[in-house]
Amino acid sequence: MRIDRGRLKAAKAPPLSPRALIAGAGIGGLTAAISLARSGFEVAVFERAEVLEEIGAGLQVTPNAARVLAKLGALQAVETYALAPTAIRICRGRDGAEISRLELNASARWGAPYLVIHRADLQRALIECAARENAVALTPGGEVAGFDEDEKGVTIGLKRGLIGFGERGDLLIGADGLRSVVRERLGLGARDATEFSGRVAFRATLEPAAAPAHCRDPEISLHLGAKAHLVHYPLHGGAMINIVAVIETGWRAAPDDNPWDGEPDRSALTAAFARWSGDGRRLIEAAQNWRAFPLHDRPALGQMAIGRIALIGDAAHPMLPFLAQGAAQAIEDAGALGQCLEGASDIPAALAAFSRRRLARVARVQKEAADQARFYHMAGPLALIRDIGMRALGPERLLKRYEWIYGE
Repeated sequence: MRIDRGRLKAAKAPPLSPRALIAGAGIGGLTAAISLARSGFEVAVFERAEVLEEIGAGLQVTPNAARVLAKLGALQAVETYALAPTAIRICRGRDGAEISRLELNASARWGAPYLVIHRADLQRALIECAARENAVALTPGGEVAGFDEDEKGVTIGLKRGLIGFGERGDLLIGADGLRSVVRERLGLGARDATEFSGRVAFRATLEPAAAPAHCRDPEISLHLGAKAHLVHYPLHGGAMINIVAVIETGWRAAPDDNPWDGEPDRSALTAAFARWSGDGRRLIEAAQNWRAFPLHDRPALGQMAIGRIALIGDAAHPMLPFLAQGAAQAIEDAGALGQCLEGASDIPAALAAFSRRRLARVARVQKEAADQARFYHMAGPLALIRDIGMRALGPERLLKRYEWIYGE
């Protein structure tokens, strides 16, 4: 991978290989770059940020995503930074009682591991993999501002500060996130036309010594409560505890181009967990570096590609995090792109096939994630029925409910 920090220049002659332009160097964009390079494309990735900073928090790489990374030769690099949890422990928030414990055995069950990793580490691993691909060039500080498509290709307009440049390619992939410029220019929704879900995710990390002892176990702990839930798991080989607390609230952080870095409303967070068990409250109180991430949504799209332009990840299908599938579905998109475009002589037709292949699945995941949000945050008699039902199903049948996501 080449890092181009200089002037962006339009190509003067057609490349020997078809050329893919990618807007965004997040998880989806980087995975797409690797996938398309493996499929015979020259790839140019443009990232608006000057520096790929270590932002975000922990995320889950579920087996469906790990399987794609393995096929792209990227899983080993990711595993270097990741931790494989042994189980998912589901508890009742108000008293800490265990509802169910799901032993993962992911590789045996689904043919690929279940991993947790810091977002910055996942991005770093993907950059390392992209760096091994001579066909990939990354340009930081280059923001895609628009594009013009014709029957032979796509010309994109880029800007760095007040200076504008152009680049030419055979297709454009919009991997530029929730407030996607590419999506807006396709007429599929304005950048700011997102819907606040009424929920805010508060994210923090904690030194293990400051957390209750069980938080250091190599497992994912999920605590369910009225209008709130809490997730925690170790990262960096147990060197830190990742905490995510999601609450229902009318408050939201001020709009910001960096959704990972909102100022938290600590009073709303404290109030949401005031009636919880001691361990839950101690985690909330012990963490000091909280950042707020208001959860926004968009309606499902009827298409993910038009002509020579396609959307992936949050640009196409932002998801509430209740199935831990935001990054996973972006990785799936990237894998499918490479498969549909490999050897393609008709790029618009290949992108249309990609759209047809992905639409039903991502729409289902979007819907199921929204339904899971209501399930997690039940209160009163409904919560009691939920807990009894989960115990009655047992761990094996609970795990089978995720087979459609994690399996082949």
